[in-house]
Amino acid sequence: MTKKDFLRLVERIRDASASDQDIRLYQAWFNTYQSLSEWNDADMGNADELKSLIEHRINEKIDKHLSSHITRRLWTRYAAAASILLCMSFAGYYFLQKQEVGQTVYKNDVSPGHNQATLTLANGQKIILNKGLYRTLAQGNTAVNINNGITYTTNLQAKAEATAYNTLSTATGEQSPYPLLLADGTKVWLNAKSSITFPTRFSGKERMVKIIGEAYFEVVHNAAQPFKVQTEKQIIQDIGTTFNVKAYADDPTTETTLIEGKIKVNHTFLEPGQQSDGNQIKAVNIEKYTAWKNGDFYFENDNIQSVMRQLSRWYNIEVDYEGEMTNDGFNARISRTKNISAILHILENTKGVHFKIEGRRVTVIQ
Repeated sequence: MTKKDFLRLVERIRDASASDQDIRLYQAWFNTYQSLSEWNDADMGNADELKSLIEHRINEKIDKHLSSHITRRLWTRYAAAASILLCMSFAGYYFLQKQEVGQTVYKNDVSPGHNQATLTLANGQKIILNKGLYRTLAQGNTAVNINNGITYTTNLQAKAEATAYNTLSTATGEQSPYPLLLADGTKVWLNAKSSITFPTRFSGKERMVKIIGEAYFEVVHNAAQPFKVQTEKQIIQDIGTTFNVKAYADDPTTETTLIEGKIKVNHTFLEPGQQSDGNQIKAVNIEKYTAWKNGDFYFENDNIQSVMRQLSRWYNIEVDYEGEMTNDGFNARISRTKNISAILHILENTKGVHFKIEGRRVTVIQ
């Protein structure tokens, strides 16, 4: 929720136009901020005094509105509204102040990852890619143009030459700032801690690329020259397709999720909305597996270990565990632009786990 959205909700509470959903949302926000240790920060003043002052002012306003002919039902409505207004005025004041001074829930904090990648050419030269970089390179008969995208264009009239291979990679805490456009027009996006190795031009009977980590593909179909993605555990063949491949070494399985079209994974065909681990096929919520490309985490019944693996790749953190971990699943959609403290606080409220941040090490405490 943005500050602007928050203020709009406050106004709806104040002018008595708030819906039941608004009230429930405000209650949830108040319960969240009420538990924070920073209530007594020096810059906030004394929390009890502040709360008493707000309560006194609200009671004065209620007294002006109430009269002897107000029914019990109306009194109940005012009382409920007053309670919500008290809570949210207090929480709102706290929230807005915290936004101004830039404080966080934890003494230590970790900033989110950023848009950057590294292009390694066939000769070993490395180019750091970020938005705003404009550059044109030549690799034999292939031109590489970097301009809010990476485009490979081959001079098909030129004399044939040995195939050269490039690698686009992201480190922990990085995500490709723009798509890679292969020589056949296929687009590829990389998540954190991932890489794709590909030829600068496609020749032969098939178009083969290799990935590690997670990548999102929009493939230009060519039945005469099938497009294939190779991971450690899968061979994925496009049949006119948009799909996501998640193939991290520290994940228990490799997951290929079909968004549009049709693909074949290890000799088994998938339909849109299906996912394969190389052996079994299941129906899934495709938003969960494409949210990273749109700047979000999407947890859907994920256990804490799975959640922390995703966070570790984006925030470049090490994760430790203390005590026996819960087997409960976590459900949330959260922006990847937040500092890690905000993510952890949401997880704490969801399932009651706790976290400690020490530098770039996060300890999960049951």
